[in-house]
Amino acid sequence: MAIAFSKYHGLGNDFVLIDNRHSAEPILTPEQAEKWCDRNFGIGADGVIFLINADNREHRMRIYNSDGSEPEMCGNGIRCLGKFMQDLGIPTIDGKYPIHTGAGLIVPQMDADGQVTVDMGKPFLTAAEIPTTLGESDQKVVNLPLEVGGKTWNVTTVSMGNPHCMIFVDDADSIPLAEIGVLFEHHPVFPNRTNTEFVEVVNRGYVKMRVWERGAGATLACGTGACATVVAGVLNDLCDRTCTVNLPGGDLKITWSAESDHILMTGPAKLVFTGSVVNEL
Repeated sequence: MAIAFSKYHGLGNDFVLIDNRHSAEPILTPEQAEKWCDRNFGIGADGVIFLINADNREHRMRIYNSDGSEPEMCGNGIRCLGKFMQDLGIPTIDGKYPIHTGAGLIVPQMDADGQVTVDMGKPFLTAAEIPTTLGESDQKVVNLPLEVGGKTWNVTTVSMGNPHCMIFVDDADSIPLAEIGVLFEHHPVFPNRTNTEFVEVVNRGYVKMRVWERGAGATLACGTGACATVVAGVLNDLCDRTCTVNLPGGDLKITWSAESDHILMTGPAKLVFTGSVVNEL
């Protein structure tokens, strides 16, 4: 049986998307998704996203990372899912697509200029919510020391429904991401593993970020990571609540509202190609 797919990317963070509305569960296993993501023997992607029906014209997002693990949600991925739904001709609700995720209800809005603005909800800040055992469970983890790879780093943790660990550095490009990122991801103070961002503050309205994603490794962009980075920057009094985050794949505009406590993320989502898989890869 052939399985149709579309490939999208958000700032180079790329995904295979499947219209899975005919089934309540993903039609691929995590092992199959891992094969699809293989860049030499498969389609090549950072993850596979499944569009699943929910109630009241709302939909559900499921995602498998390139290693077969399932994260709570993905910021770049949900922008791509919104564009996929638009391209499928699914009607919006007042210009928006309410999408249920493992991190709660997330709502992409399809902007007139082709960008996608996503209400990412409120950040989670206490150690128990991340989760991490670094610091007291009911306290924020802001600029605390953590030894990784024989070096002490000052880290700040934020959850966007998935865990993030931010480290502010003088030169983000100089970080040996492949060597150090995996050590952060699997550090015992993060029981569910963690995404890790190395952040260089250019000015209060513009930062550079390099990311090691849990389950995917070094990627060109991470939407939830960009949101978490701005929150961490505000907590450390290093950046403003509206800030552009530069990633290897391009820029995301992030706003953390002081009134609602919600975070808005604006960025692109683009179709790369469509196709079908007729074997098990």
